[in-house]
Amino acid sequence: MTKTGLAFQQCIMPGCGATYDVGEVRTSCDKCGALLDIAYDWDRLAPPDSLKWFESKWSRRNEPLCRSGVWRFRELLPFAPAEKIVTIGEGQTPLHPSVGVAKYIGLEQDKLFLQYEGMNPSGSFKDNGMTAAFSHAHMIGAKRAACASTGNTSASLALYCCMSKLMQAVIFIGSGKISYGKLSQALDYGALTMQIAGDFDDAMQRVREISQKLGIYLVNSVNPFRLEGQKTIMLRVLESLDWEVPDWIVVPGGNLGNSSSFGKAFSELKELGLIDRVPRLAIINAAGADTLFELHENRGLRWNGGNPDRKIVDSYHAELDAAGQRADTIASAIEINRPVNLDKCLRALEQCHGVVREATDQQILDAKSQVGASGLGCEPASAASVAGAKMLREEGVIEPGERVVCILTGHQLKDPTATVAYHTSDQAEFNRVLGSRGVNTAAYANRAVQVENDLDAIVRAIQLNS
Repeated sequence: MTKTGLAFQQCIMPGCGATYDVGEVRTSCDKCGALLDIAYDWDRLAPPDSLKWFESKWSRRNEPLCRSGVWRFRELLPFAPAEKIVTIGEGQTPLHPSVGVAKYIGLEQDKLFLQYEGMNPSGSFKDNGMTAAFSHAHMIGAKRAACASTGNTSASLALYCCMSKLMQAVIFIGSGKISYGKLSQALDYGALTMQIAGDFDDAMQRVREISQKLGIYLVNSVNPFRLEGQKTIMLRVLESLDWEVPDWIVVPGGNLGNSSSFGKAFSELKELGLIDRVPRLAIINAAGADTLFELHENRGLRWNGGNPDRKIVDSYHAELDAAGQRADTIASAIEINRPVNLDKCLRALEQCHGVVREATDQQILDAKSQVGASGLGCEPASAASVAGAKMLREEGVIEPGERVVCILTGHQLKDPTATVAYHTSDQAEFNRVLGSRGVNTAAYANRAVQVENDLDAIVRAIQLNS
């Protein structure tokens, strides 16, 4: 097929390269079955010749598309006409320097930055991609939109459906595989919630089948428009650093949409001459859901210029099936064994000279406590980035003077149970929530002080603990 228009969908495999119109709803290539990118005819689009041009949007923040931290950059994701864009003010997220976390990791005090995506309207990074996918769904006239979710995607989809009144949200979750903080959002926002026996991978399989059978628009990150919105996380990072490229981007790895979109963002910016180099990328799995780590670091799977060895992937999946092995980690947002964006992520690792590591739940919760002690609350999955950065610093892969950006993907209140259990003085509660996952200690716990309801006793306790 031939491309039409200034934006089009294109197979990611260089040996195929089939193209499709942006008006079509697709998650894969008809010709070879691979994932799709959203591609652009940059010669005819003529994007700005400097990233500083985007700073002019700040003076127009009364306009919804300039206020959005996604659509402020729409010249770099120009697939949707302005009148079809659905925005709820997503992407107004800060990049925070953190001396305390820098010390914990082992970096010089001015070299560590935390990109806090928990400040999005639904409390996670998902809104960056949801506004893009939802806008495409609006473009093609969809009436229902669906997703499989460990919680954050469902909260985001439900919110966009609720606020826009354009579509019904249908969400699939695994039985017992979602925190109440996230489930409460989907229920409050009126989504049709389907809880099936199984985990995220089971829910993902079913939602893809149901979407095809019933013609429901699928918004999981297998949807290429989702990743266009997530590219803007990196644009905001660059904007906060006065358009200087950091040395490292460290991101949690679950379904691998963020890492895939980050690689695409930097590849496009480099192609357009808007940056002169790309940062290195580090993707951090949870040890209980470490497919990417196992395939990339232990079994040598590589993008290989668009020719990854599929036998390595198939063999590993067969081993998981034979053992009945399910993903299991306190970092529920990345509790995924079969990431749908594996190929795109492999490409990003090649583009950005990337590495992959796995962090235990103990390492993740210890890192989370240090993020919190520095004034930013994040959900457990977010802290995988900090745990991974610390690991890479200890290995000498990251140097102490390099500038590192860790992505915090979700707000602390997405999963408060893990936070309270970590800091509790109740050993039974600690063991109930964390012990089964191999978390044995809470080295940085800030436990509540037990005290009698007596003025003098309270005064003594405050003086003793001050």
